[in-house]
Amino acid sequence: MATFLVRPPEAEPASLQEAKLFLRVDGDDEDDLIAGLVTAARTHVERETRRAMVSQGWRTVLPGRPPGGRVPLGPAPVIAVTAVTAYDAAGTAAAVDAGRYRVDRAGEPAELVLERAVAGAENGIEIDFDCGYGTDGAAVPRPLVQAVLMVAAHWYEHREAATLGAVTAPVARGVEALIAPYRAVRLR
Repeated sequence: MATFLVRPPEAEPASLQEAKLFLRVDGDDEDDLIAGLVTAARTHVERETRRAMVSQGWRTVLPGRPPGGRVPLGPAPVIAVTAVTAYDAAGTAAAVDAGRYRVDRAGEPAELVLERAVAGAENGIEIDFDCGYGTDGAAVPRPLVQAVLMVAAHWYEHREAATLGAVTAPVARGVEALIAPYRAVRLR
């Protein structure tokens, strides 16, 4: 099973103006840099929490029928499944009728549950779904937005090359405290 982004978010959880205010930047000279840092910080926080902040499209691909008819969907929170496509032995695609599946949001991650057998899925199944808190930053929990701003500010102030993921201890502790309640736990 593989899951990948097919439609990035159209907005960030923190606007450029909000980021500039947080950074105490008045001019417009570094707008592109700051916008890029906000995007990178959002991506970092999303990866750490296994959550999508602003609405985005994802695809999960399975090589065949899912065992037990259940497929975990993530990142969280799942808004809706937009398409399920089955591929037969010849590789021909066929849309799976929405009456054959449902989304179980009782646990985390949410799961696609195939209610009835899917014929012609010998060559795999693709599940397209949207996830996130909403179409803009207004619906994103404030602690996650604050974590994005803190990471972006740290990277703005420390532009030199460093080891991957290097964040000073006070910033790291603050970000960890903000995202801890939103972190998806995975047992291996």
